[in-house]
Amino acid sequence: MSHGSNNLKFDEGRLMQVLVAPIVSEKATLAAEKSNAVTFKVLQDATKPEIKAAVELMFKVEVKGVSVVNTKGKTKRFGKSVGRRDNVRKAYVMLKPGQELNLGGEAA
Repeated sequence: MSHGSNNLKFDEGRLMQVLVAPIVSEKATLAAEKSNAVTFKVLQDATKPEIKAAVELMFKVEVKGVSVVNTKGKTKRFGKSVGRRDNVRKAYVMLKPGQELNLGGEAA
């Protein structure tokens, strides 16, 4: 696979699934204000190029870069049973200057 070429054609059906959900937390909001970054929960096996393509496809914005963090699921006790939270893969997507991503769903 050659990296660096931006005309890779991804499967749109797959791209629609790459972004599981936007993450709206204090940390995500700070990241958004400071570095124009949006945080998404993504599929465990999503690659950076896929995440970039998915965000550009779905939000029609230009992505400057993507950094990905894997968060291990915590073990939580619920009374007698012990539950594990899922491992979460998060993507911080940096947008190019002047690009806005509106998670409210209205097109700007």
